[in-house]
Amino acid sequence: MAVSVDPIHQFELQPLVSLGHIGNQQIAFTQSALYMFAAVGVIALLTIVATSGRSVVPGRLQALAETLYEFIADTVHQATGADGKRFLPLVFSLFMFVLVLNLFGMIPYAFAVTSHLIVTFGLALIVILTVVIYGVAKHGTHFLGVFVPSGVPKPLLLIMVPIEIVSFLSRPISLSVRLFANVLAGHIALKIFAFFVVQLLVAGAWGVLSPLPLALTVALTALEFLVAALQAYVFATLTAVYLADALHPGH
Repeated sequence: MAVSVDPIHQFELQPLVSLGHIGNQQIAFTQSALYMFAAVGVIALLTIVATSGRSVVPGRLQALAETLYEFIADTVHQATGADGKRFLPLVFSLFMFVLVLNLFGMIPYAFAVTSHLIVTFGLALIVILTVVIYGVAKHGTHFLGVFVPSGVPKPLLLIMVPIEIVSFLSRPISLSVRLFANVLAGHIALKIFAFFVVQLLVAGAWGVLSPLPLALTVALTALEFLVAALQAYVFATLTAVYLADALHPGH
């Protein structure tokens, strides 16, 4: 009996509720939106429950919430300095949002929201727009100093300034593609290795060959949990680094 696998099928959007049409384009509430709402609900529930009964000796949930908050607070402080505290709610919210969505994607038959580039690019765009809007509002035209490296001879500025502009504009692309590509590649690899196990089982070779792909699938699953947390941390760290330019545009 032949068994087929389509590793891309798991990333297809499925409309749950139709909201109408714009031209020939259907506007619908998809499972991606459902998971994002669920992520916000889980984060809100976690923080509310964890902080509702604060005590000097924290319980497990309070300790988890405090650990995550202090971890991101230290990251923001190291990247931006004392002035960066005003951005802590944004960075912490993005970190928790990406982390919960990544972990949702690890549930069997669940949908990996961060495997869609439009979602990760939207999050990255929030970061870059915050940098630009806050930087211009606080520093005015001095914010343009972010494109002028300090200590560079004036003749070289004709080369360095365009490079800095391109580098700045590529930030939302690199920030979004890094998260999207890691999640997408990881889930495709998991699907393929799991398919190997099924194929060997169907072929009657369970006791001979299948332990290897099964062991690799288990190891890859553990690695994907690590990647889920690591990519959320990387996203938060780079967000803090980029926000530092809004506070200190000269470099």
